[in-house]
Amino acid sequence: MVKNAYDADAETVTVTLKHLTTPSPTIVVEDDGEGMTLETIRDIWLVPAHDHRAVQRKESQRTRRNRLPLGEKGLGRFAVHKLGDKIQLVTRAKDSLECVVDIDWDVLIEKPFLSEADVTVRTRTPQVFIGTRTGTMLTISRLRESNWTRGEVRRLLRQITSISSPFEDRSDRFRTLLIVPERPEWVAGVPDVEVLLDRAPWRFSFILEDGQLDWSYEFRGVTGIKLAPRSAEMTATSLLIASRRDVDIYDDDQGAKSKKPKKVTADANHAEGIGPIRGTFFAFDRDREVLAKLGDTQLVQNFLDENGGVRVYRDGIRVYNYGEPGDDWLGLDLRRVNTPGRNLSRNIIIGAIDLSLAHSQKLQEKTNREGFVENDAYARLQELVLGALSIFEVERKIDKDNIRTLTEKGNDPEIRNISQPLMALRNAAKKHNLSAELDPLIDKAEKNYNEMRDTMLRAGLSGMGLAVVFHEIQQGVRLLFDAIESGGKPETIQVQARELVRMLDGFTELLRKGDRKLHSLKHLIRRVRDLNKIRFRAHNVKLICPALEDNTPDIEREFSFGLMLGALNNLLDNAFYWLQVRWPESEGTAPRQIYINIEQELAEGPAIVVADNGPGLVDDPERLTRPFFSRRPDGMGIGLYYTNMVMELNGGRLGFPDAEEANAPKNLDGAVLALIFGKGR
Repeated sequence: MVKNAYDADAETVTVTLKHLTTPSPTIVVEDDGEGMTLETIRDIWLVPAHDHRAVQRKESQRTRRNRLPLGEKGLGRFAVHKLGDKIQLVTRAKDSLECVVDIDWDVLIEKPFLSEADVTVRTRTPQVFIGTRTGTMLTISRLRESNWTRGEVRRLLRQITSISSPFEDRSDRFRTLLIVPERPEWVAGVPDVEVLLDRAPWRFSFILEDGQLDWSYEFRGVTGIKLAPRSAEMTATSLLIASRRDVDIYDDDQGAKSKKPKKVTADANHAEGIGPIRGTFFAFDRDREVLAKLGDTQLVQNFLDENGGVRVYRDGIRVYNYGEPGDDWLGLDLRRVNTPGRNLSRNIIIGAIDLSLAHSQKLQEKTNREGFVENDAYARLQELVLGALSIFEVERKIDKDNIRTLTEKGNDPEIRNISQPLMALRNAAKKHNLSAELDPLIDKAEKNYNEMRDTMLRAGLSGMGLAVVFHEIQQGVRLLFDAIESGGKPETIQVQARELVRMLDGFTELLRKGDRKLHSLKHLIRRVRDLNKIRFRAHNVKLICPALEDNTPDIEREFSFGLMLGALNNLLDNAFYWLQVRWPESEGTAPRQIYINIEQELAEGPAIVVADNGPGLVDDPERLTRPFFSRRPDGMGIGLYYTNMVMELNGGRLGFPDAEEANAPKNLDGAVLALIFGKGR
């Protein structure tokens, strides 16, 4: 009804809940819109599925306030009959009499024949909309639900007041009010959204139009933590998108798979039928030490619990149910499980996406007004929004890691035992009757965790690296615990548990060192080349590999061949991806090149150098080798961390020389990395 008032060109809609303390409460919805004439009521309002709004939108007929109508099915106005059995409509259009319609369903249902069930529309001299006033007032009584609680009223307040985007500067004014005369305290003291958002340490906004992305990032700092604010921005850049999965989150096959490499950058075609996208995100940190410094800790937590998520607006008017509690249309919580140290979950982000109603015609709202039909345009919208969100996540992680460095107490990572949080997981599973499904996964997680801890400590890896890994795994454990306690779907909880075990499996497999013995570097390069021949062809990449020429001398070093093959493969994975970013398929024959060679002139010893002509590296080496840091929208941020760990386990390290130091060809102006083996025997 509030959206119908918007279509009627209203500036203000007031919803009044009267007589809530009596057995006969009523709902009054009044707007100051254009109102209706007798002919409009008879020929449109009382006619189910009338398409006059859809015709207006199709023909781009805008209202006096330059609005396109939101309605298109002609059914929304009948929602009033779900609320109560007695409805009175009072309305007046410009230069017209006031019209009154009384509908009593008890009387109508008593009629034996439909032809006898009359609805009378009468006109009168204005009594409600006096003078030059126009608008519509609906009064609903004999309500289907007569008992209202404070919580329900406040939820209603949150819903109707969020119908207009708080982040969009409208050319026209549209506001909604909720009044409860007998219980004014029920709608008092609601937190000011703008004041709470001002406390968010992180802010991000973007505009995507015609395949070009503009974005700006801001870290505002946290009171009491000595970390300087930071900002970043880019204009007219490409948007990286995560490729659609061939299987869904339950590993079910999603149909035929394309043999062509999937696009990794969005072009203008990605937004066809969607139009320009604007977005604003605010992110918080629920770490106890950081949250305490924001002030009113419980208020902030309650605000995030009730409002967390990403809402969708068209022309500044909300599309439900996106952003409501329980809705996760972007799959943020599952992404958080997959990459717990970087990705944002719904309970720490407040976001809004705004679309143009005129240009998003392929996004069709469902008849029940609960979101869009899940067609191809909807899937592309998800890809584009997640692509922009991933930029925010990467930038935020840089400052978040710095905060953690300043606030961590420096505990010995060996003491950080996981048995206590895993015991809490088992207790939660038992309480919610999920032990049979989750206990085997929890046992496997504990076994893998302990094996990984022991192996890492025996290998003598750096304490800081070990602490970071343990912290990220415990984040995943805590998220799974929250999912169980909040009563999530059992199948979704099982997916989260499997993802946690899969992450631990990856670490454990990496740390099983295998046999270390002398191996040929040329043989290693030849093997990785042969394994990737199909990918070189599929991605249209030229390989330059002087190391495999007959006259190139070979070098032997002691290492685990399987682990080193995986490390070198990780470097190629990254190169293939970023070459597609700089040289998209749409730009014709791409001059993509990868260079692999054995370099003997580095001071620390011989190395396998991998270089490309992609966009290059923009972050410092220390950050690149941290776990869960990646600028790829679908990246786990494990590849370079694994590679560096493999080199350390085999007595070397991952290096980042410049092109001249690595003797790479000058035209390969992208990333240059080196697997440095050390002096050896």
